[in-house]
Amino acid sequence: MDASLTFIGTATTVLRLGGFTLLTDPNFVRRGQRVHLGYGLNSKRRTEPAMTIAELPDLDAVLLSHLHGDHFDRLAKRDLPREPPVLTTTHAARRLDRWGFHPVGLHTWQQHELRRGSEVLRVTSVPGRHGPIGVHRLLPPVMGSVLDLERDGRRVLRAYVTGDTLNVPELRGIRDRFPDVDVMITHLGGTRVLGLLVTMDGRQGGDLVELIGPGSVIPVHFDDYGVFHSPLSAFVTEMRGRGLGGRLRVVNHGDTVELAARAAQNA
Repeated sequence: MDASLTFIGTATTVLRLGGFTLLTDPNFVRRGQRVHLGYGLNSKRRTEPAMTIAELPDLDAVLLSHLHGDHFDRLAKRDLPREPPVLTTTHAARRLDRWGFHPVGLHTWQQHELRRGSEVLRVTSVPGRHGPIGVHRLLPPVMGSVLDLERDGRRVLRAYVTGDTLNVPELRGIRDRFPDVDVMITHLGGTRVLGLLVTMDGRQGGDLVELIGPGSVIPVHFDDYGVFHSPLSAFVTEMRGRGLGGRLRVVNHGDTVELAARAAQNA
């Protein structure tokens, strides 16, 4: 199975899924630089991205969970190629269009297909909520994404990218509509803004893994900014304590890990 993830940092990855190459949540500012989080809030980056925009491969699409400075920063705005479609929320699409990109704004459960020969990559926007009810309205709308890679009409891989969300009841619909997730790419960090939790910490991440039941789990978005308060170790402890440690695949910045269907993982 020709599928892999290269971890650049924060929630930024390069996904190679069959013949398709996607960039997720582009964040390329350097260590010590700050990003804007809205309402006068900002945060300083604590890590170096493992790749620059100039070093990226040719892209078929950009997958953007929401429009926040640690997911689409000023370097992305300035230097990313304009040609690939940016699959994102309708909220983010309006601004990206003004910036000269080619966004595809997706409502929840809406799909967009990329085609290459006998392969189809179907991207479905799925629910996410970036904070407690009420507070989430002060933050940009967020989406998760389910990516189904099909070859000759048969699904060969299903990946779920959570986006910046809490483990909220709306996510149960993902389990019901998309069983048999092969790989879950989990945004963690326990991000707190004004003292309020707005992304999953270790415990919530473990709860969502139990809900979705993926074959493997790759954590991202956990140590790059000062607003992240739940370290990766908290999630690792949760996974092992729940007997799920065998599904965990920790990827260091700059490393690449192969993605496999459940049958191959269990072989």
